[in-house]
Amino acid sequence: MACDCPLTQPGPTLASTCGGAPFMLFMGLLEVFLRSQCDIEDPCNRPRRPQLFRDYDFVVVGAGSAGAVVASRLSEIPEWRVLLVEAGHDEPTGTQVPSMFLNFFGTDIDWGYQTEPETQACLGETDRRCYWPRGKVLGGTSTMNGMMYMRGSRKDYDDWASMGNEGWSYNEVLQHFLKSEDNQQMDQVDVGYHSTGGLLTVSQFPYHPPLSKSILKAAQELGYPIRDLNGRYHTGFNIAQTTNRNGSRLSTAKAFLRPFTRRNNLHVLLNATVSKVLINASTKEAYGVEVLQDGKRTSVYATKEVIVSGGAVNSPQILLLSGVGPEEELKKAGVPLVHDLPGVGRNLHNHVAHSINFFINDTNTATLNWATAMEYLLFRDGLMSGTGISEVTGFVNTKYQDPAEEHPDIQFIFGGFLANCARTGQVGEKIDNNSRSIQIIPTLLHPKSRGYLTLKDSNPLSHPLIYANYFTHPEDIKVLVEGIKVALRLAETKALRKYGIQLDRTPTGGCEKLSFGSDKYWECSVKRRTAPENHQCGSCKMGPPTDPMAVVNPSLQVHGVDRLRVIDASVMPKVTSGNTNAPCIMIGEKGADLIKSRWLTAESGYYYSNIPSQRIDRTRGSW
Repeated sequence: MACDCPLTQPGPTLASTCGGAPFMLFMGLLEVFLRSQCDIEDPCNRPRRPQLFRDYDFVVVGAGSAGAVVASRLSEIPEWRVLLVEAGHDEPTGTQVPSMFLNFFGTDIDWGYQTEPETQACLGETDRRCYWPRGKVLGGTSTMNGMMYMRGSRKDYDDWASMGNEGWSYNEVLQHFLKSEDNQQMDQVDVGYHSTGGLLTVSQFPYHPPLSKSILKAAQELGYPIRDLNGRYHTGFNIAQTTNRNGSRLSTAKAFLRPFTRRNNLHVLLNATVSKVLINASTKEAYGVEVLQDGKRTSVYATKEVIVSGGAVNSPQILLLSGVGPEEELKKAGVPLVHDLPGVGRNLHNHVAHSINFFINDTNTATLNWATAMEYLLFRDGLMSGTGISEVTGFVNTKYQDPAEEHPDIQFIFGGFLANCARTGQVGEKIDNNSRSIQIIPTLLHPKSRGYLTLKDSNPLSHPLIYANYFTHPEDIKVLVEGIKVALRLAETKALRKYGIQLDRTPTGGCEKLSFGSDKYWECSVKRRTAPENHQCGSCKMGPPTDPMAVVNPSLQVHGVDRLRVIDASVMPKVTSGNTNAPCIMIGEKGADLIKSRWLTAESGYYYSNIPSQRIDRTRGSW
């Protein structure tokens, strides 16, 4: 079916992400066919460059997992003018295909952050630096992640509330998860924990490799239940539900922005970097932002609020560039102090993992070729409609966690059977001598180590200095080693032995002198081959005024600066127990409701309720 609107080509192509000449013909033609699919390319609902107003009611900085939600929900009020500013460009066509999700790491839609040299982690990497991919694109990292929809545990949010963050307990945030959700598999989930009718479609991928079901059987052999991990319980295994719609990616841009591109009160400005928030130094009120675009600086004003939603790296960087942060650091970077706030950039932490390689017999070789491509193009099914065995996940308690508590400290992620680049009929993973490799990746969920970031200089285009400080708390590496032991037990089950699964016993470089498989060996291997899970958070910590490291209060307002909020993963006091995309969407939903509760009052003619999407104009009838 031909699309009625002119096609554009934002960002890198599939051919360019697959490594050059051997892939050019197949991947280039595949991209042409994908762009002819209107539900994937969606040319009519992509944002157009707006004619900027001088001022808006709200300026939202960053169109990622939270920022796109905030801008969409605020623009529900037709009298409010909303500007959403994004440093990157629109979603490339290839990102819409689930199996291609790794292709766009390291491209120009990736910020491509590197940590400063680590002392206990990433020791086998160049200069001991860890790579942190982050989305620089409409939809942010929701445009290039593995698409898992995982909320975390009840205790995550109850802990936030116990730290003085009133309104953030599990029972209180659940309504904001439900507000977004349009679950397509209600018969497979726990009653009372899911909903339909929201903007965010949630379902399993259409296609499951046979190995996915075998991994679940392996988990059952070890005594782990198969169940809804977003419901009553949070430990166990399952094929994860994901943010996909009809076999294609559903980023927050596609879910929350594209349906409303015809709203005259919502402008989306792409390829524009916010250099700072404009703050009146005497009144301590935010009143706009300074934007860099096409080599020019422009000031855009906000009559109500500025909302920073840049994520765990960009949000603290923007605050620091705006003169909000630790006084000594601002002085060192040459940024004039506006408000001394010691916690900006502190409390930075991340899930951290270790990838264990295994070889299996290639008993069910599947190929990315024209047959599988046509299966996707015609039916949105087959290899390209999923992420291989990355769709499977599991949550367990190690000996360091109370087994009776539904608060797992290890998550398992799997890698393999990924149809992302086509070359001589192979499917992404290495196939050699009738065998292929898969990975089991235990991930530390409750890191105690804390890092920080600070400005390199006053140039807004410079990346900040990031100090992850992985494994600086000794318990973190011990918990991860216990996770490795569970992974090895999974590989010993009958369900996986039928694949001839064998541990790759090639010693990790730098660990050869240690007894392979001992705790000391695995500790060495983890430090040499560290795998950050890219769930960065905490660098604009939410907390009450009594918390000296808190950056925002429970209403997500920056302490000491009025009309300025941070709404994204950076506000998490502690990272949730799982993938962070769904919690970020929830934070965006709740943040937008908090803003509405301030500005929609009886005096203005509107009555606002925290009940999802309810707004009644008493003077003009319902809208």
